[in-house]
Amino acid sequence: MIPLNYIFDRPITLTNCDLEPIHIPNAIQPHGILLVFEPENWQILQVSDNTESLLGYSPDEILNKSLTDLFDAESQKAIARCLLRDFDAVNPLTLNLVNPQKETIIFYGILHRSPDNLLILELETTTGDKDTAVPCPYDFFQFYQLTRHTLTKIQSVSDLRGLSQLIAEEVRKIIQFDRVMVYRLDRDGSGEVIAENKRSDLTSYLGLRFPDSDIPKSSKELYRLNKIRLIPNINYHPAALIPTHCPLTNASPDLSFSVLRSVSPIHIEYLQNMKVGASLSISLLKKNQLWGLIACHNNTPKYLPYQTRTLCEFIGQIMSLELSNKEENENLDDKIRLKNLQSDFVESIYQAEDFVEAVGRDRERLLSLVNATGAAIISDDLVRLFGKTPSENEINQLIDWVVPLLQNNFYYTDCLPQVYPPAVEFKDLACGLIVASITKIQRNFILWFRPEVIQTVDWGGNPDKHETIDEEGNHRMSPRKSFEKWQEIVQLKSLPWQANEIDGIVELRSSIVGIILKKADELASINEDLQRSNNELDAFAYIASHDLKEPLRGIHNYASFLLTDYQDKLEEDGVNKLNTLMDLTKRMENLINALLHFSRLSRTDLNRHNIELNFLVNNVIDVIKINQSDFKIDLQIPENLRIIKGDRVLTEEIFVNLISNAIKYNDRPEKRIEIGCIMEKPDWALIEHPCFHQNLPVFYVKDNGIGIKEKHLDTIFRIFKRLHAPNKYGGGTGAGLTIVKKIVERHGGQIWLESKYKEGTTFYFTMTAPNEK
Repeated sequence: MIPLNYIFDRPITLTNCDLEPIHIPNAIQPHGILLVFEPENWQILQVSDNTESLLGYSPDEILNKSLTDLFDAESQKAIARCLLRDFDAVNPLTLNLVNPQKETIIFYGILHRSPDNLLILELETTTGDKDTAVPCPYDFFQFYQLTRHTLTKIQSVSDLRGLSQLIAEEVRKIIQFDRVMVYRLDRDGSGEVIAENKRSDLTSYLGLRFPDSDIPKSSKELYRLNKIRLIPNINYHPAALIPTHCPLTNASPDLSFSVLRSVSPIHIEYLQNMKVGASLSISLLKKNQLWGLIACHNNTPKYLPYQTRTLCEFIGQIMSLELSNKEENENLDDKIRLKNLQSDFVESIYQAEDFVEAVGRDRERLLSLVNATGAAIISDDLVRLFGKTPSENEINQLIDWVVPLLQNNFYYTDCLPQVYPPAVEFKDLACGLIVASITKIQRNFILWFRPEVIQTVDWGGNPDKHETIDEEGNHRMSPRKSFEKWQEIVQLKSLPWQANEIDGIVELRSSIVGIILKKADELASINEDLQRSNNELDAFAYIASHDLKEPLRGIHNYASFLLTDYQDKLEEDGVNKLNTLMDLTKRMENLINALLHFSRLSRTDLNRHNIELNFLVNNVIDVIKINQSDFKIDLQIPENLRIIKGDRVLTEEIFVNLISNAIKYNDRPEKRIEIGCIMEKPDWALIEHPCFHQNLPVFYVKDNGIGIKEKHLDTIFRIFKRLHAPNKYGGGTGAGLTIVKKIVERHGGQIWLESKYKEGTTFYFTMTAPNEK
């Protein structure tokens, strides 16, 4: 025998409590026997040290023998058949073992393969512990009657609390324990007793909470793997395995699936402090994850036969299947309301061009989705706040912290200051946080906030484990000794996010992403069609304008010939008409040349180089001044205009057109032109523009000319669009600004203007996209 507070001769201490290897205790509970055997010849490799009391054979007499030496022929056939099938479908086996006195003992055999690929056979007598056993054996008809009765009752219950209370009552009738509870786990690992059926003189645990540490993660995983767990006598003495290491693996066997596996000493001490003599745990699973337990306690030792445990396991599985349905019925009205809100929200987003604008349009609906008091929408560097929220700077820092913690683009907590200390400063605004990442690449997030709510939590005793020092001087964790209601005032927490609220946000995020992707597909299709149309149009414009030039030259030449050869024979009106015809052909040729140039802009690759704009602009101005020497021009250019990367010829054409227009469309005696570069909106700008907020260099050409009427601002970049008569303000084709716009866009930039009629115009443009800066 080995002491309960030792594992492999090591005490359970403060430092190793959380790492306790409960799946390899190297011991079992003594109400059964465990055999580890070889798959080929069934040779017994390990055995529990309690065989003599239950079988009449000492461990040494059994080791290295074959199972065929212990069991009769029918039992051997049953074991062989079991090895060929799914173990769960055939366990338990009824096995006959002959003891040294030639007496036949009937056992229930549970056969399984361990995670480390060992074959393990566990034996329990059909009578169990005669002193503590519940009279059992159910035949098929009794089993059917019991389960049919329970199923009928379950169908009449509508909600989870009612189902839990019913199951607690039904299980207690079957096993006759002093207390049966339904214990539900929360997301943080702690749990609450939500149903209880007990002996009338016992203190109630209903409504009490128990901390995450009461059931360590390793224990939760074993509860998930094994749907039922019996400890018939809390004060048992473990039966050790002999030898301690399996010869096949040279390690202690993994007993994760073992029915008899010995229990953690800490858990035994915990139950002893609760004055429990026997324990039965029935696992409740939802989507193959541990949802909770049916926890059964008896004040005195009590053994339950295998059939009774099987019936309890079956009832636990029925409840597991019903969990989703019953939980759906909890707060049904609220769930329907939130579902309708979500549907309306998704519909408004789908109808909108910009999801950020759509999400933020209805503040009340945005907050009501999760009963939040504040929300924030982040799109790139733009932050929009709704309701009661931290500052924009605090939210940006919060996002930087939370991004690495996102799981499936999602994060939530109801105790933000505990995991993110700076949040203490704004706990009245955001102790609860939900973050949904829409698109990480573009930094698009939606955040919801809840304020601190000071709460009172009823615990089953003080949840803190106590540190004690044993005789060896080791610091060890000792479970609490009292489980009376212990109230804690909880601060730095918000009201918890409900499961339906979390699920709703997950669905909302998926819907938004789906809408964005669908719109992206639609936009890509439109862009593809538009690109194809533009290519066809460019090709048509090039071919058409090229082919038009030849007949146009012919018209011009024949008109010139007529004037030369027949001018003395023509009347003055005829000469004027021929001159007009030649002027029209020249204008038509200029239009065709402009169209050819415009079409080539889309077809020619950019020849990008570093361009010193001061040098380029000064060259442009020198050329323009030669042709505009009659005008008085005041030009203002900063000393350091910038170096950009672009096509030198095309960039020069931008400044030629904009500066020439600033001179041409100006009737003042002194024409003033200012050329510059800014990184944010200047005080004198008339309109807002997104480029002012993208940390991009924005170039401008500003004049004091005739200005443009507001009604013409939307058409100013249309090709061949002139606002004046052909001969006024020096004529022109009306293609210059269209060409400028095309060049700017070829460089990834944008161009826009603002103007006051009779006061002047300013053209702004960028030469790079935001992600190219």
